[in-house]
Amino acid sequence: MAEEVKNYDVIIIGAGPAGMTAATYASRAELKTVMLDQGIYGGQMNNTAEVENYPGYNSIMGPDLAEKMYASSTQFGAEYAFGSVTSVDVSDRKNKVVHTDMGDFSAPAVILATGSEHTHLGVPGEEDYQGKGVSYCAVCDAAFFKGEHVVVVGGGDSAVEEGIFLANIVKEVTIFVRGDKLKAQPILQERAKQKDNIRFVYNTSVTAINGNEEEVQSVDLKNNETGETSVFKTAGVFIYIGLKPNTASFKSMGITNQNGWIKANERLETSIPGVFAAGDVLEKDLRQITTAIGDGGLAGQEAYNYVSSLGDEQ
Repeated sequence: MAEEVKNYDVIIIGAGPAGMTAATYASRAELKTVMLDQGIYGGQMNNTAEVENYPGYNSIMGPDLAEKMYASSTQFGAEYAFGSVTSVDVSDRKNKVVHTDMGDFSAPAVILATGSEHTHLGVPGEEDYQGKGVSYCAVCDAAFFKGEHVVVVGGGDSAVEEGIFLANIVKEVTIFVRGDKLKAQPILQERAKQKDNIRFVYNTSVTAINGNEEEVQSVDLKNNETGETSVFKTAGVFIYIGLKPNTASFKSMGITNQNGWIKANERLETSIPGVFAAGDVLEKDLRQITTAIGDGGLAGQEAYNYVSSLGDEQ
């Protein structure tokens, strides 16, 4: 016997800052709302040590901010459900169906807020040593490396910020930057350079991650100017080289660009009526907690307008 489809007014796929804010707005407008996520609510906030650019707080830990947002997002009755989305059927504009590994959900409006994830280096050893010394989350894993020398790969805000966090816990941090300069904000660069146990190495790429099958022991390096190769001993490798959108489940919908980011207009409508997008999953220049929240509020309101318009047609 087929499992019964769960019916809602709006389904929000993703429970990061964009998804949770959309849930607040939609449920406050008395729409029956559900947030679907395959992990813990909060998205990348759970992997962020300190948030210093969120209005109202001089500084707040990312997981703490996630908890506060979740409490707000569910106060008007929005539900939260675990589930990995496999596909979305949008053939019926009044009854879209989201298929998940935990059952099917239907609603006239769907908000895509699945965010993005860290790009992998794609080098030998990276996959083999995930959880054994390779990490994409300093907040999660720094404590495992107390007294050790670790490596950070990347030169942007995340790499430098997480390098600073690591420096407060580990013995030494070496940050390998592919180019000849950092892309991180000047204030972060200055803070990092004030740390005695952070060292920057420029024009250098990590080409392989090595170990003894149980833990990371070293990385292979290549100087991008001279081509010279070397081996660098380290206990951990923290990788921050960019983001990629979590849109694999939406690829067949024809709403993404060539890199997988979702295209939407100023009202956050995709080319499919009743399907909206919000947050880091969007094709845009700035991806921050604050911009995701702004997107979420607008998407929640536009979802309400769409559902209301269907009622007017009857």
